[in-house]
Amino acid sequence: MLYSFHWSAFAVFAFFVVGVVGFSFFLGRSAKTASGYYAAHGQIPWFVNGIAFAGDYLSAASFLGICGMIAFYGFDGFLYSIGYLAGWIVALFIIAEPMKKLGKFTFADALDARFQSRPIRLVAAISTLVVSIFYLIPQMVGAGALVKPLLGIDFEYGVILVGAVVITIVVTAGMVSTTWVQFIKGGLLVLFCIGLVGGILLRGHRVTTDAGRQTIEKTKAGVLVNGKPQSVMNDVHPVGHIASLAGGKTETGPLGPIAYIQEFAGAKIVLAKKKVTPTTQGSITEFSPAVSSGRDMLAPGQSPTFAGLKSGKTSDRLNFISLMLALFAGTASLPHILIRYYTVKDAAAARKSTVVGIGAIGAFYVLTLFLGLAAMTTGVVDPTDSNMSAPLLARSFGELPFALVSAIAFTTVLGTVSGLILAASGAVAHDLMTVYLKMDLNDTQKVRAGKIAAVVVGVIGICLGMAFKGFNVTFLVGWAFNVAASANLPALTLLLFWSGTTKQGIVAGMLAGLLTSVGWILLSGDAMTNLYGLAATSSPVPFNQPAIITLPLGYLVVWGVSLATRPRMTAGVI
Repeated sequence: MLYSFHWSAFAVFAFFVVGVVGFSFFLGRSAKTASGYYAAHGQIPWFVNGIAFAGDYLSAASFLGICGMIAFYGFDGFLYSIGYLAGWIVALFIIAEPMKKLGKFTFADALDARFQSRPIRLVAAISTLVVSIFYLIPQMVGAGALVKPLLGIDFEYGVILVGAVVITIVVTAGMVSTTWVQFIKGGLLVLFCIGLVGGILLRGHRVTTDAGRQTIEKTKAGVLVNGKPQSVMNDVHPVGHIASLAGGKTETGPLGPIAYIQEFAGAKIVLAKKKVTPTTQGSITEFSPAVSSGRDMLAPGQSPTFAGLKSGKTSDRLNFISLMLALFAGTASLPHILIRYYTVKDAAAARKSTVVGIGAIGAFYVLTLFLGLAAMTTGVVDPTDSNMSAPLLARSFGELPFALVSAIAFTTVLGTVSGLILAASGAVAHDLMTVYLKMDLNDTQKVRAGKIAAVVVGVIGICLGMAFKGFNVTFLVGWAFNVAASANLPALTLLLFWSGTTKQGIVAGMLAGLLTSVGWILLSGDAMTNLYGLAATSSPVPFNQPAIITLPLGYLVVWGVSLATRPRMTAGVI
């Protein structure tokens, strides 16, 4: 049984949740002013902030989604890790120090530092809200998937539980609590994954037998498994195993990291092939064995997202390039990442904290390859939910590792969602209410407005998390990165490095990038299939990922409008 309640897992989970919430109330005493609530008074040590960067960035998409994609599709999932990590180069060399010098509380502070423009504030706040909500969706989906096996409750209740805890954290202590939650969970996540990969290498590879095939029929009356009424939560069987190893071995014994990959490449892997057959009462979803070579799984093109790389079609290759571009450019454009630069005292601390964050994040992403491949071959994968591969892999080592990894993954979701909600609440209370609408709010009123906004955004995230149940969280995060890169990066980088940028150029460029990227996503083949239940061929856009079009468009619009609106030199003036 994949999903059943265990007291040991619940005890560890409850300890983490109670500890985190209690810590938030304790730290809430120092978050009475706007500077304390939104930026932790700018007094977070650079090393703590660096690990908090990792805690903020290593979201449900990184831990649950990437491990699940590798477990299902091999190297394709690891391509996301490469893209996520590469984006930090942009953050380190281009964004870190200028953001600290220009800003105070929010992303809009940096954009508006030169112009004091209300339209810039409005557009930047809207962009922050849109990107934050896009990023909130996969975190909530991951939270619901995670809590389901841990506590034995339905997905929807898991999303509500996570949303309630996160809202409590943000409302009680703001950035102070969020930073320390992210620091703790970032450090724990990396350390625990190092230990888990150590156990994987000690166990090595071994040949196992097929667990059989499973048929699930969803009807109006409930769910039938092989024709009998059952609960899918309790009766789905795990899949994924090694059918043979090179040289006729049945097991390898302990292996080093390189040897582990080499042995995997020479193995035959049995995975679950999914087939959905419509019926008058719903549909039959059948998972049957499919054999692949380890070498094929270490090459790109196995997943639906990247399968087009083998087709030779220009549109498929553009789709892949566009996704990688979005991951690379989106990191330095995410509002909840950018506001972390305001929590340290100076630009040098911002740069050093970025270096620490890159080290922690890079170490983790290397580990995801081993976690995903081990889940693929250990017979633990839930064929109906790729997001649960890492926790179920931990369960293969015992209930305590499962409880620990689930609790740490839960705090991973808490840390990321806290940062997202805080960024969104800052956009509402600071950018919209205080600056754009020119409401005369004192520090207490600013903090109260931010807390109310946090509750509203948190509730929206809960509702959307339920609506997107069943989506792979890494897939959903790709959408958020496309929007962030297209809307935010052109305006920010041209403002920092081109003196000819005007306020009209910033507003026009951000609107162009935001509207075209969101519109493209909502009209893509993926959206047609997964959101509207239509055929992918009904999409009017040629490929799914828009950044390769919408990111250059953002730059062109900022540049073109700035040229058209920059002040003219007065005749005779030198």
